[in-house]
Amino acid sequence: MAEKSSSGVSSRLAMRRKERVAEKKTETEVKKEEQNVEKSAEDGEQVEVNGAGEAVANGDAEVTKGAAGNAGQDKPEPMELPPFETFTGDRMDPFSFKFQFKNVEYSSGRNKTLLCYLVDQSQGVDGLLRGFVEDEHAGAHAELAFFHLVLPQYDPSVNYKATWYVSSSPCASCCAKLIEILQERKTLQLTIFSARLLDFEEPDIRAGLKALAGAGCKLRMMKPLDFSYSWDTFVEHEDQKFTPWEDCQENYEFYQEKLADILE
Repeated sequence: MAEKSSSGVSSRLAMRRKERVAEKKTETEVKKEEQNVEKSAEDGEQVEVNGAGEAVANGDAEVTKGAAGNAGQDKPEPMELPPFETFTGDRMDPFSFKFQFKNVEYSSGRNKTLLCYLVDQSQGVDGLLRGFVEDEHAGAHAELAFFHLVLPQYDPSVNYKATWYVSSSPCASCCAKLIEILQERKTLQLTIFSARLLDFEEPDIRAGLKALAGAGCKLRMMKPLDFSYSWDTFVEHEDQKFTPWEDCQENYEFYQEKLADILE
């Protein structure tokens, strides 16, 4: 028992010696840091202290300040949109058609244009062309992309009859470009059926549509029968019948009146 007691006392004494040595080392390090701070201050250097009262280097101080300044103020960086793209296809999905072509007056969330096309080329090798063009946040709108992707070539000896069914009528810039194309392609006949009128109260758009009609383009609004035809012709409907939304006819009459007012 005496040996165990003696051994325990020796162990406690050894631990106390280690603690005293550690305390002396800590005191020595603190004194050295204080001396360094005083010396730096005498030399004219800027010495900064962190939140724990410890001296830090200038570079570390800047990092500490930055971290403190950003605490509680982290904000997500602005999201970058993906590259502008234009798509073409044979048939679109039913949801895209029902959402994008719905002829509501306020088209919130409909930030793209869907253009369904039929092109009859008399004496043409390719015969009837059918499909759709879609732009999304696009630099080249679907109306102009059509002539780059679908009908890039023009043969003056061929008569072209193009019919479009678009989710929204052309903007002022597209109207001007389409007028140039119609003037260059004398044998091209273009008819545009629109589900909605884009910003129909804007003077430049009204003038653009009127000028486009004056250049020979036929402008029409889509009525319920046109929606049903487009559904059957350009949508992967899987034998499902098109059911017009409740105010489809009423909205058509609203837009038809607005278009007639623009073109008179």
